[in-house]
Amino acid sequence: MSLHKFPARAWTLAAWIILPLSVAGGCNEQAAEKAPLSVRFTRNPVQMEKLTYPETKTVDHMDDYHGTEVADPYRWLEDVDSDETHAWVEAQNKVTFGFLEGIASRQGFVDRLTEIWDYARYSAPFREGGRIFYFKNDGLQNQSVLYVQDNADAEARVLLDPNTLSEDGTIALGGMSISRDGRYLAWSTTVSGSDWRTWYIRDITSGEDLKDKVEWSKFSGASWDLDGKGFFYSRYEAPREGETFDGANYFQKLYYHRVDTPQTEDVMVYERPDQKEWGFGGAVSDDGRYLVISVWQGTSRSNRLYYKDLADKSKHVVQMLDDFDASYDFLGNDGPVFFIRTNLDAPREKIIAIDTAHPERDNWRLLIPESEDPIDGATILNNQFVVTTMHDVANMVKVFDLDGTFACDIPLPGLGSVGGFAGHPEDTETYFVFNSFLNPSEIYHYDFATSSSELFRKPEIAFDFSGYQTDQVFYQSKDGTRVPMFLVHRKDLPLDGNNPTLLYGYGGFNISMGPRFSTTTLPWIENGGVYAVANLRGGGEYGEDWHEAGMLKNKQNVFDDCIAAAEYLIREHYTNPNRLAVYGGSNGGTLVGAVVNQRPELFAAAIPAVGVMDMLRFQNFTIGWAWVSDYGSSEDPEMFPVLYKYSPYHNLEPGVKYPAVLVTTADHDDRVVPGHSFKYAARLQSCQAGNLPTLIRIQTKAGHGAGRPTAMIIQEVADRYAFLDKVLNLPQVE
Repeated sequence: MSLHKFPARAWTLAAWIILPLSVAGGCNEQAAEKAPLSVRFTRNPVQMEKLTYPETKTVDHMDDYHGTEVADPYRWLEDVDSDETHAWVEAQNKVTFGFLEGIASRQGFVDRLTEIWDYARYSAPFREGGRIFYFKNDGLQNQSVLYVQDNADAEARVLLDPNTLSEDGTIALGGMSISRDGRYLAWSTTVSGSDWRTWYIRDITSGEDLKDKVEWSKFSGASWDLDGKGFFYSRYEAPREGETFDGANYFQKLYYHRVDTPQTEDVMVYERPDQKEWGFGGAVSDDGRYLVISVWQGTSRSNRLYYKDLADKSKHVVQMLDDFDASYDFLGNDGPVFFIRTNLDAPREKIIAIDTAHPERDNWRLLIPESEDPIDGATILNNQFVVTTMHDVANMVKVFDLDGTFACDIPLPGLGSVGGFAGHPEDTETYFVFNSFLNPSEIYHYDFATSSSELFRKPEIAFDFSGYQTDQVFYQSKDGTRVPMFLVHRKDLPLDGNNPTLLYGYGGFNISMGPRFSTTTLPWIENGGVYAVANLRGGGEYGEDWHEAGMLKNKQNVFDDCIAAAEYLIREHYTNPNRLAVYGGSNGGTLVGAVVNQRPELFAAAIPAVGVMDMLRFQNFTIGWAWVSDYGSSEDPEMFPVLYKYSPYHNLEPGVKYPAVLVTTADHDDRVVPGHSFKYAARLQSCQAGNLPTLIRIQTKAGHGAGRPTAMIIQEVADRYAFLDKVLNLPQVE
């Protein structure tokens, strides 16, 4: 897990009616203009007593967007730290958990998830400074533990146990990096799921921490210099009082921290006071010669690539690739020659070589050309390129010599997803992880000398996979685009149109939804459910063209793809509108809110998790401004009508019978601030004309998702399935 090689972008989001809004009602008083639809379904919701929700006040607040007045009656809920909002959260949770606790199957889901989750899980081992490192979770530990072996024959010992940092597991390991000599561990904590990181240094031999403490780092790793005297990292200025979790993050700076010194003595390596949105990821080249600086702006795939010769005592930073015209991912170097993965004139990506002594484009060398299968990852091992590609979303791995000559394929056990391949250019062996929907993560050892893989570790889990199958289907979206979708279910599934089905989607930020294993899906399929993952446009499944087809003014394509997936599942008799639920998180929460607004009759239930629900104001909080590259901004007169037309919060209408909705968020989410979900849930409750519940579950001491303790995850997933059990009549867990 060395951070010698940084991705071109330091992070990514794991995330739409131009009508007046009624302040009193809190919803559109007029029906939204809908695009013509070829298929309509009738949903007969289950009968249940309509809930009584806490009374939520409205305020007379209007914003003027380029001459269009837009009401925001729940603006006060954006102040998540006010006493009034705290009282609202407490009242909403009382209703929500009262409802969930009354569901008979809830404890059954908790028990079954606990049983399935209780198995030993390992990461792929990696080497640094002659030592071997890996993570292990015994099963139900809230956080995985970092182990070290001083050599291949030594007994493993605990190097860092995040479970000792807090009693409830809400302090997690945020990031880590091992110095090249294997002497030091730079490690950071994340508290209650926040994106803020505090860095520490641990002596690996003694297991003791030094006095170093580096604060206010965010969207950054740590990259050690070659001699292990210090590391490079990025940080922001300390937030003003009261703005820690919702203040905008601008003016990131790149620093160098020397071991055993206070942060006040850290050296500022690079900043751009003229560019408040620029962020910096610093990575030391494997030979220690160069500091390579990836300059990111928002979540755009494009970046700038700078470097500094660390042997040069001057402070000069070379702005090598400064046009912001494509993505440039530094893979490694051979002296002054940099190997770069890029999508310049290659939406499925290629690998090139740039001689820093002659960096003009006419001198660039094409090593691995773009192919039909987009590049999903690349690294340099055994002085060769190890390139992971995607063919119809499933991974394949190929090895090329450094001149681009194809060497061999690395066979995989089946169709699935791979990760790992960590190491240095001189390493002649490595480890990788393979998994798929019905294949928990297996670790393989790969030997370049023999071009052979050997199973290293295989998990033992309390679930019989033999009775289940994964199918990949393709369906047509509204505009005729062919979209893939994975379906996971029992082998004896009756195609009688009556199976409870959970449709998952994301569709954004070039993030691909590959066939990956998740323990959380097992109780669903075990109880006769169908789990469907639609590979919507906006993701990276087919390269940058697929991404661009679902961003900015093309965002409606994402919703059309999801709606078409639902229609396919009904048309092919997997399910019906009374048994179909849609689920997504973050950008996927936006998706859920939008498709439910556009086609409420198509779904019986919806779970938008930590979603971006107010598309007119997201850019005003924390890192929300960075999503403008994918969404656009309401401040742009051309993008405002696009965003307003699908914004989940603004397009709820009174008198509509919406599906049962369970909104989920967390009080410490400083990626997508919880005000999004608060406002959306309040408006939805005022608009719901049917008898189905519209609830919001607000997790305390948690953030956007990363670092959550196992116990918290199990409870949330059990609540999700209990909710669906209630409204879809899923066969109950005993």
